Amino acid sequence: MEANKHYFYVLECADGSYYAGYTNDLQKRLEAHNSGKGAKYTRAKGPVKMIHHESFDAKPAAMKAEYAFKQLSKPKKIRYIAEGKEDGK
Repeated sequence: MEANKHYFYVLECADGSYYAGYTNDLQKRLEAHNSGKGAKYTRAKGPVKMIHHESFDAKPAAMKAEYAFKQLSKPKKIRYIAEGKEDGK
């Protein structure tokens, strides 16, 4: 990881739910989630798996990516985007 980078990340929780966030220390945040300290953020107990992350030079860009992701109301839509389908069919 580079200094002064901000990261947007997506986690898959043990219960199948997803969590998105941003941080400037990706490794530390992932360790916190897996140790149980991140449970207050994910609302799911158990290990998490990082399924996506992007780096940005500015914190507002990482925050914008997190906000856009959270606008997806159903995990089903996440799979459609990953598959390249825009219409959700």
